[in-house]
Amino acid sequence: MSNELPFGYQYSTVYAGIRKAAKDDLSLIVSEPAANGAAVFTRNLVAAAPVVLSRAHLKASRGKVRALLINAGNANCATRTGMKVAEATVKATAKLFACPPAQILPSSTGVIGVELDPRKITTALPALYAGLSTERFGDVARAIMTTDLVPKTAQANLDLSQGRIRIAGMTKGSGMIHPNMATTLGYILTDATISPKDCAAILKRATELSYNRLTVDGDTSTNDTVVLLANGASGVKPTPAELKQVADAITSVMKNLAAQIARDGEGAKKLVRVLVSGARSEHDANLIGRAIANSPLVKTAIAGSDANWGRIICAAGYSGAQFDPTQVDIYLQGKRVCKAGLAAPFDEPKLKARLDEKDVLIDLRIAGSGKGSAEFWTCDLTEGYIEINGSYRT
Repeated sequence: MSNELPFGYQYSTVYAGIRKAAKDDLSLIVSEPAANGAAVFTRNLVAAAPVVLSRAHLKASRGKVRALLINAGNANCATRTGMKVAEATVKATAKLFACPPAQILPSSTGVIGVELDPRKITTALPALYAGLSTERFGDVARAIMTTDLVPKTAQANLDLSQGRIRIAGMTKGSGMIHPNMATTLGYILTDATISPKDCAAILKRATELSYNRLTVDGDTSTNDTVVLLANGASGVKPTPAELKQVADAITSVMKNLAAQIARDGEGAKKLVRVLVSGARSEHDANLIGRAIANSPLVKTAIAGSDANWGRIICAAGYSGAQFDPTQVDIYLQGKRVCKAGLAAPFDEPKLKARLDEKDVLIDLRIAGSGKGSAEFWTCDLTEGYIEINGSYRT
């Protein structure tokens, strides 16, 4: 079954001169009718102006969203004029759609601490508006990229009792990625009828199982924003029982996007999936998975295809989770390298060859009655990461 884009959305991009390179840097995602929405934002105390304003707008509009205004190339953060810029550009956008400014959610990504000229955006808005089309989803996915090497999108269809609903998501992120949101902008769209309250509950849980299980480098951005919009354009309202299926489908799309971010991590050559099972609780499993996925020593070992399981059990040990080390087995690419907390025999050359693959699986299992499990995504840490971030501003 081919996936279709959700009904009732239009997309547009233009080059507004925000980036140094002449590449589209301003985008719109518009819903007709206005969608019900929810968002999750960075937990960084230094929050960019668009984050602060979007939070306020969602509250003021009671979850009604007409359009998303997104710029790349400048974070609009830690500047003298950040809030004035966000407010002026939102006001100009709202005028185009004859809607309250609170129904426009702004997002920005790019360099922190550089003043953003709002006229670059307001001057470009007429062309941006004129370019709106149902066919330009992919254009927006490309325009929001910064150090990303590839656009990241995912889709799903779901047949319910009243008919079919469609779900589509796009995201950007490559570095400054850490659990509790990646340096990311993410937009999940559906044409199902879902209340703002249910959108918020679905997004919170889906984020916990996707973007909050993702790490590239341990840095949490100032601009992280993930938005879920549900505009009802399909005419399909899930029953209370079907809402769980919808939530699962949205979570699946977001997990797909999170894994794509890890695969495209700055300088990364390998996608690393970390599984933890047998922990005392989901919380403890999360602690262990996060510590392993975030460990520079683990990530460099994977970069070098080194089956150094000692770094993995070490990270688990300092994670803050409680477990018996003598009950731990560790598998790399399906091969047991640690049994009951001690070295297990394995063929080093064969496993090294398996670790050269682009997809690497770290599987830590704790024997006993514990039911806690977790899944994380990360990537290897290479010289390329230093090269990219050593010259990011220049």
